[in-house]
Amino acid sequence: MRKSLGLLDGAAIAASSTAATSSIGIGLGLMAGVVGLHLPAIMLLAFLPVLAIAGGYGRLNAVDPDAGSNYRWVGRTLSPWLGFLTGWVNTVGTVVFMAYTTTVTGSSIIQLLDQAHLRSVAGLRLDADSTVQCTLLGLLVLIGAALVAVRGLDLAARLQKALLVFEYAVLLGFCGYGLFAGDQPFSWQWYNPFDLPSFAALAQGMVLAVFCYWGFESVFSVGEEVRDPRDASRGGLLALVVMLLLFLLAGTAFQRVLPFDELADNGAHGLTYFGTALARQPLAALPLIALMFSAVASLQAAVIPTARGLYAMGRDGVLGPVWTRLHPRHATPAAGTLLITGIAVALALGSLAIPTVNDLITAAVNAIGIVVALYYALTAIAAAVRFRGLLRTSPWEGLRAVVGPLLGAAALLVVGGYLAWQCYDSADHFELAADNGWFELSVPVLMIVTGLPAAAWSRWRRRSPYFLPDAS
Repeated sequence: MRKSLGLLDGAAIAASSTAATSSIGIGLGLMAGVVGLHLPAIMLLAFLPVLAIAGGYGRLNAVDPDAGSNYRWVGRTLSPWLGFLTGWVNTVGTVVFMAYTTTVTGSSIIQLLDQAHLRSVAGLRLDADSTVQCTLLGLLVLIGAALVAVRGLDLAARLQKALLVFEYAVLLGFCGYGLFAGDQPFSWQWYNPFDLPSFAALAQGMVLAVFCYWGFESVFSVGEEVRDPRDASRGGLLALVVMLLLFLLAGTAFQRVLPFDELADNGAHGLTYFGTALARQPLAALPLIALMFSAVASLQAAVIPTARGLYAMGRDGVLGPVWTRLHPRHATPAAGTLLITGIAVALALGSLAIPTVNDLITAAVNAIGIVVALYYALTAIAAAVRFRGLLRTSPWEGLRAVVGPLLGAAALLVVGGYLAWQCYDSADHFELAADNGWFELSVPVLMIVTGLPAAAWSRWRRRSPYFLPDAS
Protein backbone atom coordinates (compact mmCIF):
# COMPACT_ATOMS: atom_id res chain seq x y z
CA MET A 1 0.00 0.00 0.00
CA ARG A 2 1.15 3.53 -0.76
CA LYS A 3 2.96 5.70 1.79
CA SER A 4 0.75 8.75 1.41
CA LEU A 5 0.27 10.04 4.97
CA GLY A 6 2.15 12.61 7.04
CA LEU A 7 1.96 13.68 10.70
CA LEU A 8 -1.20 15.78 10.43
CA ASP A 9 -2.92 13.16 8.29
CA GLY A 10 -2.27 10.51 10.92
CA ALA A 11 -3.36 12.83 13.72
CA ALA A 12 -6.58 13.59 11.81
CA ILE A 13 -7.39 9.88 11.42
CA ALA A 14 -6.65 9.24 15.12
CA ALA A 15 -8.69 12.26 16.23
CA SER A 16 -11.61 11.30 13.99
CA SER A 17 -11.54 7.76 15.38
CA THR A 18 -11.72 9.04 18.95
CA ALA A 19 -14.55 11.34 17.79
CA ALA A 20 -14.34 13.91 20.58
CA THR A 21 -17.48 15.74 19.46
CA SER A 22 -19.54 12.53 19.46
CA SER A 23 -18.11 11.50 22.84
CA ILE A 24 -18.92 14.91 24.27
CA GLY A 25 -22.31 15.07 22.61
CA ILE A 26 -23.62 11.69 23.70
CA GLY A 27 -21.17 10.53 26.38
CA LEU A 28 -20.95 13.31 28.95
CA GLY A 29 -24.62 13.11 29.86
CA LEU A 30 -24.43 9.32 30.24
CA MET A 31 -21.24 9.65 32.29
CA ALA A 32 -22.73 12.32 34.55
CA GLY A 33 -25.40 9.83 35.53
CA VAL A 34 -22.60 7.60 36.86
CA VAL A 35 -19.99 9.95 38.37
CA GLY A 36 -22.11 13.00 39.16
CA LEU A 37 -20.45 16.40 38.82
CA HIS A 38 -16.98 14.93 38.31
CA LEU A 39 -16.75 14.80 34.52
CA PRO A 40 -13.35 16.59 34.39
CA ALA A 41 -11.97 14.32 37.12
CA ILE A 42 -12.93 11.05 35.42
CA MET A 43 -11.66 12.23 32.02
CA LEU A 44 -8.32 13.23 33.56
CA LEU A 45 -8.06 9.99 35.52
CA ALA A 46 -8.80 7.80 32.47
CA PHE A 47 -6.25 9.72 30.40
CA LEU A 48 -3.34 8.50 32.55
CA PRO A 49 -3.49 4.73 31.80
CA VAL A 50 -4.36 5.42 28.14
CA LEU A 51 -1.34 7.74 27.83
CA ALA A 52 0.90 5.12 29.44
CA ILE A 53 -0.37 2.47 27.03
CA ALA A 54 0.11 4.86 24.11
CA GLY A 55 3.82 4.90 24.97
CA GLY A 56 3.91 1.15 24.43
CA TYR A 57 2.05 1.46 21.13
CA GLY A 58 4.49 4.10 19.93
CA ARG A 59 7.54 2.04 20.80
CA LEU A 60 6.13 -1.06 19.08
CA ASN A 61 5.25 0.90 15.96
CA ALA A 62 8.70 2.49 15.82
CA VAL A 63 10.40 -0.90 15.50
CA ASP A 64 7.65 -2.81 13.69
CA PRO A 65 5.06 -0.76 11.73
CA ASP A 66 2.34 -3.16 10.65
CA ALA A 67 -1.23 -2.83 9.38
CA GLY A 68 -2.16 -5.47 11.96
CA SER A 69 -0.69 -3.36 14.81
CA ASN A 70 -1.77 -4.90 18.12
CA TYR A 71 -2.87 -8.18 16.51
CA ARG A 72 0.66 -8.72 15.17
CA TRP A 73 2.51 -7.32 18.18
CA VAL A 74 0.64 -9.42 20.75
CA GLY A 75 0.88 -12.51 18.54
CA ARG A 76 4.64 -12.19 18.05
CA THR A 77 5.43 -11.38 21.68
CA LEU A 78 2.93 -13.20 23.89
CA SER A 79 1.00 -15.85 21.95
CA PRO A 80 -0.57 -16.24 18.49
CA TRP A 81 -3.83 -17.20 20.20
CA LEU A 82 -3.85 -14.02 22.28
CA GLY A 83 -2.81 -12.06 19.21
CA PHE A 84 -5.71 -13.45 17.19
CA LEU A 85 -8.16 -12.67 20.00
CA THR A 86 -6.76 -9.13 20.22
CA GLY A 87 -7.40 -8.59 16.52
CA TRP A 88 -10.77 -10.31 16.77
CA VAL A 89 -12.21 -8.28 19.67
CA ASN A 90 -10.78 -5.10 18.15
CA THR A 91 -12.60 -5.85 14.90
CA VAL A 92 -15.85 -6.97 16.51
CA GLY A 93 -15.86 -4.00 18.89
CA THR A 94 -15.34 -1.61 16.00
CA VAL A 95 -18.15 -3.22 14.01
CA VAL A 96 -20.47 -2.78 17.01
CA PHE A 97 -19.29 0.84 17.22
CA MET A 98 -20.02 1.37 13.52
CA ALA A 99 -23.48 -0.15 13.96
CA TYR A 100 -24.53 2.14 16.79
CA THR A 101 -22.79 5.20 15.32
CA THR A 102 -24.98 4.89 12.26
CA THR A 103 -27.89 5.35 14.66
CA VAL A 104 -26.22 8.36 16.30
CA THR A 105 -25.64 9.86 12.85
CA GLY A 106 -29.25 9.38 11.85
CA SER A 107 -30.43 10.82 15.17
CA SER A 108 -28.33 13.97 14.71
CA ILE A 109 -29.69 14.43 11.18
CA ILE A 110 -33.30 14.11 12.40
CA GLN A 111 -32.62 16.54 15.25
CA LEU A 112 -31.22 18.99 12.71
CA LEU A 113 -34.30 18.58 10.51
CA ASP A 114 -36.48 19.19 13.56
CA GLN A 115 -34.68 22.46 14.24
CA ALA A 116 -35.34 23.39 10.61
CA HIS A 117 -39.07 22.71 11.34
CA LEU A 118 -39.14 19.63 9.08
CA ARG A 119 -40.77 17.13 11.44
CA SER A 120 -42.43 14.66 9.09
CA VAL A 121 -41.82 13.08 5.68
CA ALA A 122 -44.62 11.54 3.60
CA GLY A 123 -46.87 11.54 6.65
CA LEU A 124 -44.27 9.80 8.87
CA ARG A 125 -43.37 11.79 11.97
CA LEU A 126 -39.61 11.94 12.46
CA ASP A 127 -38.39 10.83 15.90
CA ALA A 128 -34.74 11.40 16.90
CA ASP A 129 -35.04 8.65 19.53
CA SER A 130 -36.45 6.02 17.16
CA THR A 131 -33.83 3.34 16.56
CA VAL A 132 -35.50 2.31 13.28
CA GLN A 133 -35.60 5.76 11.68
CA CYS A 134 -32.16 6.82 12.90
CA THR A 135 -30.48 3.57 11.87
CA LEU A 136 -31.92 3.47 8.35
CA LEU A 137 -30.89 7.08 7.73
CA GLY A 138 -27.44 6.55 9.22
CA LEU A 139 -26.80 3.51 7.04
CA LEU A 140 -26.82 5.72 3.96
CA VAL A 141 -24.05 7.81 5.50
CA LEU A 142 -22.05 4.69 6.45
CA ILE A 143 -22.12 3.39 2.88
CA GLY A 144 -21.00 6.78 1.56
CA ALA A 145 -18.14 6.92 4.08
CA ALA A 146 -16.99 3.45 3.02
CA LEU A 147 -16.92 4.44 -0.65
CA VAL A 148 -14.71 7.44 0.16
CA ALA A 149 -12.39 5.14 2.13
CA VAL A 150 -12.09 2.86 -0.92
CA ARG A 151 -11.06 5.85 -2.97
CA GLY A 152 -7.89 6.27 -0.88
CA LEU A 153 -6.48 7.56 2.38
CA ASP A 154 -5.35 10.86 0.88
CA LEU A 155 -8.94 11.86 0.08
CA ALA A 156 -10.23 10.41 3.36
CA ALA A 157 -7.60 12.31 5.38
CA ARG A 158 -8.45 15.59 3.64
CA LEU A 159 -12.13 15.08 4.43
CA GLN A 160 -11.31 14.21 8.04
CA LYS A 161 -9.24 17.37 8.49
CA ALA A 162 -11.97 19.58 7.03
CA LEU A 163 -14.61 18.08 9.32
CA LEU A 164 -12.33 18.33 12.36
CA VAL A 165 -11.63 22.03 11.79
CA PHE A 166 -15.36 22.78 11.83
CA GLU A 167 -16.07 20.52 14.83
CA TYR A 168 -13.30 21.94 16.98
CA ALA A 169 -14.14 25.53 16.09
CA VAL A 170 -17.73 24.95 17.23
CA LEU A 171 -16.68 23.11 20.40
CA LEU A 172 -14.13 25.73 21.39
CA GLY A 173 -16.58 28.56 20.68
CA PHE A 174 -19.55 27.15 22.58
CA CYS A 175 -17.63 25.57 25.46
CA GLY A 176 -15.43 28.63 25.86
CA TYR A 177 -18.51 30.84 25.98
CA GLY A 178 -20.21 28.43 28.38
CA LEU A 179 -17.39 28.78 30.91
CA PHE A 180 -18.30 32.46 31.38
CA ALA A 181 -22.03 32.46 30.55
CA GLY A 182 -23.00 29.52 32.77
CA ASP A 183 -24.76 30.25 36.05
CA GLN A 184 -23.85 27.05 37.91
CA PRO A 185 -21.19 27.73 40.59
CA PHE A 186 -17.72 26.48 39.65
CA SER A 187 -16.00 24.05 42.04
CA TRP A 188 -12.49 22.62 42.07
CA GLN A 189 -14.06 19.45 43.46
CA TRP A 190 -15.14 18.69 39.90
CA TYR A 191 -11.48 17.80 39.28
CA ASN A 192 -11.02 15.70 42.43
CA PRO A 193 -11.11 11.95 41.65
CA PHE A 194 -11.10 11.12 45.38
CA ASP A 195 -14.55 12.71 45.68
CA LEU A 196 -16.22 10.21 43.32
CA PRO A 197 -19.35 8.60 44.84
CA SER A 198 -18.04 5.00 45.03
CA PHE A 199 -15.58 2.54 43.54
CA ALA A 200 -18.43 1.19 41.39
CA ALA A 201 -18.92 4.70 39.98
CA LEU A 202 -15.17 4.99 39.45
CA ALA A 203 -15.02 1.67 37.58
CA GLN A 204 -17.95 2.35 35.27
CA GLY A 205 -16.90 5.96 34.78
CA MET A 206 -13.37 4.86 33.87
CA VAL A 207 -14.62 2.34 31.32
CA LEU A 208 -16.88 4.97 29.74
CA ALA A 209 -14.06 7.53 29.72
CA VAL A 210 -11.57 5.06 28.23
CA PHE A 211 -14.15 4.43 25.53
CA CYS A 212 -14.08 8.17 24.81
CA TYR A 213 -10.30 7.99 24.23
CA TRP A 214 -10.62 4.76 22.24
CA GLY A 215 -9.47 5.10 18.65
CA PHE A 216 -6.17 6.93 19.01
CA GLU A 217 -4.43 3.69 18.03
CA SER A 218 -6.13 3.67 14.62
CA VAL A 219 -3.16 5.66 13.32
CA PHE A 220 -0.96 2.61 13.94
CA SER A 221 -3.19 0.50 11.69
CA VAL A 222 -2.15 2.75 8.81
CA GLY A 223 1.51 2.67 9.93
CA GLU A 224 2.55 1.02 6.67
CA GLU A 225 1.05 3.98 4.79
CA VAL A 226 2.72 6.71 6.90
CA ARG A 227 5.87 8.12 5.30
CA ASP A 228 7.78 8.19 8.62
CA PRO A 229 6.82 5.56 11.27
CA ARG A 230 7.61 8.10 14.02
CA ASP A 231 4.83 10.30 12.65
CA ALA A 232 2.27 7.62 13.52
CA SER A 233 3.34 7.71 17.17
CA ARG A 234 3.41 11.50 17.21
CA GLY A 235 0.01 11.68 15.52
CA GLY A 236 -1.56 9.34 18.08
CA LEU A 237 -0.03 11.28 21.00
CA LEU A 238 -1.11 14.62 19.51
CA ALA A 239 -4.68 13.36 19.10
CA LEU A 240 -4.73 12.09 22.70
CA VAL A 241 -3.56 15.38 24.18
CA VAL A 242 -6.08 17.34 22.11
CA MET A 243 -8.82 14.95 23.26
CA LEU A 244 -7.89 15.49 26.91
CA LEU A 245 -8.03 19.29 26.59
CA LEU A 246 -11.36 19.16 24.78
CA PHE A 247 -12.89 16.77 27.32
CA LEU A 248 -11.74 18.90 30.26
CA LEU A 249 -13.06 22.05 28.60
CA ALA A 250 -16.39 20.48 27.64
CA GLY A 251 -16.90 18.74 30.99
CA THR A 252 -16.32 21.99 32.86
CA ALA A 253 -18.51 24.02 30.47
CA PHE A 254 -21.38 21.52 30.60
CA GLN A 255 -21.37 21.63 34.40
CA ARG A 256 -21.21 25.43 34.40
CA VAL A 257 -24.22 25.73 32.07
CA LEU A 258 -26.49 22.79 32.93
CA PRO A 259 -27.83 21.77 36.35
CA PHE A 260 -27.00 18.16 37.14
CA ASP A 261 -30.52 16.84 36.53
CA GLU A 262 -30.68 18.42 33.06
CA LEU A 263 -27.19 17.15 32.19
CA ALA A 264 -27.91 13.56 33.21
CA ASP A 265 -31.47 13.41 31.86
CA ASN A 266 -30.58 14.49 28.31
CA GLY A 267 -28.10 11.65 27.77
CA ALA A 268 -27.57 11.12 24.02
CA HIS A 269 -28.92 14.61 23.25
CA GLY A 270 -26.60 16.42 25.66
CA LEU A 271 -24.74 18.56 23.14
CA THR A 272 -27.96 19.64 21.43
CA TYR A 273 -29.47 20.69 24.75
CA PHE A 274 -26.25 22.48 25.70
CA GLY A 275 -26.33 24.46 22.45
CA THR A 276 -29.95 25.54 22.89
CA ALA A 277 -29.18 26.64 26.47
CA LEU A 278 -26.48 29.01 25.20
CA ALA A 279 -27.83 30.39 21.92
CA ARG A 280 -30.88 30.87 19.77
CA GLN A 281 -31.40 29.54 16.28
CA PRO A 282 -29.68 29.37 13.89
CA LEU A 283 -26.53 29.48 16.07
CA ALA A 284 -27.93 26.82 18.40
CA ALA A 285 -27.86 24.35 15.50
CA LEU A 286 -24.06 24.56 15.14
CA PRO A 287 -23.24 22.03 17.93
CA LEU A 288 -25.70 19.61 16.35
CA ILE A 289 -24.08 20.04 12.94
CA ALA A 290 -20.69 19.45 14.57
CA LEU A 291 -22.04 16.27 16.17
CA MET A 292 -23.31 15.07 12.80
CA PHE A 293 -19.94 15.79 11.18
CA SER A 294 -18.15 13.95 14.00
CA ALA A 295 -20.36 10.89 13.59
CA VAL A 296 -19.73 10.86 9.84
CA ALA A 297 -15.96 11.22 10.36
CA SER A 298 -15.85 8.51 13.02
CA LEU A 299 -17.74 6.09 10.77
CA GLN A 300 -15.15 6.56 8.06
CA ALA A 301 -12.28 6.47 10.55
CA ALA A 302 -13.63 3.19 11.93
CA VAL A 303 -13.81 1.58 8.48
CA ILE A 304 -10.21 2.49 7.59
CA PRO A 305 -8.21 0.77 10.41
CA THR A 306 -10.59 -2.18 10.62
CA ALA A 307 -10.18 -2.99 6.93
CA ARG A 308 -6.40 -2.75 7.31
CA GLY A 309 -6.37 -4.97 10.39
CA LEU A 310 -8.35 -7.58 8.48
CA TYR A 311 -5.97 -7.11 5.54
CA ALA A 312 -3.08 -8.04 7.85
CA MET A 313 -4.99 -11.07 9.18
CA GLY A 314 -5.74 -12.19 5.61
CA ARG A 315 -2.08 -11.66 4.67
CA ASP A 316 -1.11 -13.99 7.52
CA GLY A 317 -3.57 -16.63 6.35
CA VAL A 318 -5.77 -16.54 9.48
CA LEU A 319 -8.60 -15.15 7.37
CA GLY A 320 -9.51 -15.75 3.75
CA PRO A 321 -7.67 -14.12 0.82
CA VAL A 322 -10.65 -11.87 0.05
CA TRP A 323 -9.47 -9.52 2.81
CA THR A 324 -6.15 -8.93 0.99
CA ARG A 325 -7.59 -7.81 -2.33
CA LEU A 326 -6.45 -4.28 -3.12
CA HIS A 327 -8.20 -1.86 -5.42
CA PRO A 328 -6.37 -1.98 -8.78
CA ARG A 329 -6.17 1.81 -9.00
CA HIS A 330 -6.23 3.17 -5.46
CA ALA A 331 -4.26 0.34 -3.77
CA THR A 332 -6.65 0.21 -0.82
CA PRO A 333 -8.13 -2.97 0.72
CA ALA A 334 -11.38 -2.33 -1.13
CA ALA A 335 -12.97 -5.76 -0.75
CA GLY A 336 -12.35 -5.78 3.00
CA THR A 337 -13.65 -2.23 3.36
CA LEU A 338 -16.93 -3.10 1.63
CA LEU A 339 -17.28 -6.44 3.42
CA ILE A 340 -16.79 -4.97 6.89
CA THR A 341 -19.26 -2.24 6.00
CA GLY A 342 -21.78 -4.88 4.96
CA ILE A 343 -21.34 -6.70 8.27
CA ALA A 344 -21.83 -3.43 10.17
CA VAL A 345 -25.00 -2.79 8.15
CA ALA A 346 -26.36 -6.23 9.08
CA LEU A 347 -25.54 -5.71 12.76
CA ALA A 348 -27.13 -2.25 12.72
CA LEU A 349 -30.32 -3.77 11.31
CA GLY A 350 -30.19 -6.43 14.02
CA SER A 351 -29.89 -3.76 16.72
CA LEU A 352 -33.37 -2.52 15.81
CA ALA A 353 -34.58 -4.90 18.54
CA ILE A 354 -33.46 -2.23 21.06
CA PRO A 355 -36.23 0.37 20.81
CA THR A 356 -34.57 3.66 21.79
CA VAL A 357 -31.29 5.32 20.80
CA ASN A 358 -30.35 6.01 24.41
CA ASP A 359 -30.68 2.33 25.42
CA LEU A 360 -28.73 1.21 22.36
CA ILE A 361 -25.86 3.59 23.13
CA THR A 362 -25.70 2.54 26.80
CA ALA A 363 -25.54 -1.17 25.95
CA ALA A 364 -22.96 -0.72 23.18
CA VAL A 365 -20.64 1.66 25.04
CA ASN A 366 -20.37 -0.49 28.17
CA ALA A 367 -19.69 -3.62 26.10
CA ILE A 368 -17.07 -1.96 23.89
CA GLY A 369 -15.45 -0.33 26.93
CA ILE A 370 -14.80 -3.71 28.53
CA VAL A 371 -13.22 -5.28 25.41
CA VAL A 372 -11.19 -2.12 24.73
CA ALA A 373 -9.76 -2.31 28.27
CA LEU A 374 -8.84 -5.95 27.56
CA TYR A 375 -7.03 -5.48 24.26
CA TYR A 376 -5.32 -2.27 25.36
CA ALA A 377 -4.00 -4.20 28.36
CA LEU A 378 -2.77 -7.10 26.20
CA THR A 379 -0.94 -4.72 23.85
CA ALA A 380 0.63 -2.91 26.80
CA ILE A 381 1.82 -6.20 28.30
CA ALA A 382 3.28 -7.19 24.91
CA ALA A 383 5.25 -3.93 24.82
CA ALA A 384 6.53 -4.48 28.36
CA VAL A 385 7.67 -8.03 27.58
CA ARG A 386 9.26 -7.11 24.27
CA PHE A 387 11.23 -4.14 25.61
CA ARG A 388 11.97 -5.34 29.14
CA GLY A 389 15.70 -5.21 28.38
CA LEU A 390 15.47 -1.40 28.30
CA LEU A 391 15.13 -1.39 32.08
CA ARG A 392 18.84 -2.28 32.21
CA THR A 393 20.21 -0.44 29.19
CA SER A 394 18.06 2.72 29.13
CA PRO A 395 15.99 3.28 32.30
CA TRP A 396 14.13 6.32 30.94
CA GLU A 397 13.03 4.46 27.80
CA GLY A 398 12.23 1.46 30.00
CA LEU A 399 9.94 3.65 32.09
CA ARG A 400 8.04 4.71 28.95
CA ALA A 401 7.96 1.35 27.17
CA VAL A 402 7.77 -1.11 30.10
CA VAL A 403 6.72 0.34 33.47
CA GLY A 404 4.13 2.82 32.17
CA PRO A 405 2.31 0.34 29.91
CA LEU A 406 2.26 -2.26 32.70
CA LEU A 407 0.72 0.18 35.17
CA GLY A 408 -1.81 1.28 32.55
CA ALA A 409 -2.71 -2.34 31.77
CA ALA A 410 -3.18 -3.15 35.46
CA ALA A 411 -5.49 -0.17 35.94
CA LEU A 412 -7.67 -1.07 32.96
CA LEU A 413 -7.87 -4.76 33.90
CA VAL A 414 -8.97 -3.86 37.43
CA VAL A 415 -11.73 -1.44 36.42
CA GLY A 416 -12.85 -3.58 33.46
CA GLY A 417 -12.96 -6.71 35.60
CA TYR A 418 -14.83 -4.93 38.37
CA LEU A 419 -17.41 -3.56 35.94
CA ALA A 420 -17.90 -7.06 34.49
CA TRP A 421 -18.48 -8.39 38.00
CA GLN A 422 -20.93 -5.57 38.72
CA CYS A 423 -22.90 -6.49 35.60
CA TYR A 424 -23.05 -10.13 36.69
CA ASP A 425 -23.98 -9.31 40.28
CA SER A 426 -26.66 -6.75 39.40
CA ALA A 427 -29.20 -9.19 37.93
CA ASP A 428 -30.59 -12.66 38.64
CA HIS A 429 -32.00 -13.38 35.17
CA PHE A 430 -31.30 -12.61 31.51
CA GLU A 431 -33.42 -10.07 29.66
CA LEU A 432 -32.92 -8.35 26.29
CA ALA A 433 -32.72 -4.88 27.85
CA ALA A 434 -29.95 -2.30 28.11
CA ASP A 435 -30.30 -2.11 31.90
CA ASN A 436 -30.08 -5.88 32.44
CA GLY A 437 -26.62 -6.72 33.79
CA TRP A 438 -26.51 -10.22 32.31
CA PHE A 439 -27.40 -8.85 28.88
CA GLU A 440 -24.72 -6.13 29.20
CA LEU A 441 -22.14 -8.74 30.20
CA SER A 442 -23.16 -11.21 27.49
CA VAL A 443 -22.22 -8.75 24.72
CA PRO A 444 -18.47 -8.46 25.56
CA VAL A 445 -18.36 -12.17 26.48
CA LEU A 446 -19.73 -13.06 23.04
CA MET A 447 -17.21 -10.73 21.40
CA ILE A 448 -14.39 -12.65 23.07
CA VAL A 449 -15.73 -16.21 23.02
CA THR A 450 -16.63 -16.19 19.32
CA GLY A 451 -12.94 -15.58 18.59
CA LEU A 452 -11.95 -19.01 19.97
CA PRO A 453 -13.57 -21.20 17.26
CA ALA A 454 -12.43 -18.68 14.62
CA ALA A 455 -8.85 -19.01 15.90
CA ALA A 456 -9.13 -22.81 16.03
CA TRP A 457 -10.40 -22.84 12.42
CA SER A 458 -7.44 -20.73 11.33
CA ARG A 459 -4.96 -22.88 13.24
CA TRP A 460 -6.08 -26.35 12.21
CA ARG A 461 -8.27 -25.91 9.13
CA ARG A 462 -6.50 -23.09 7.34
CA ARG A 463 -3.13 -24.16 8.82
CA SER A 464 -2.09 -20.54 9.01
CA PRO A 465 1.68 -20.04 9.45
CA TYR A 466 0.80 -17.25 11.91
CA PHE A 467 0.32 -19.92 14.59
CA LEU A 468 3.75 -21.48 14.04
CA PRO A 469 6.32 -20.47 16.70
CA ASP A 470 8.85 -19.10 14.19
CA ALA A 471 6.16 -17.12 12.31
CA SER A 472 4.46 -15.34 15.18
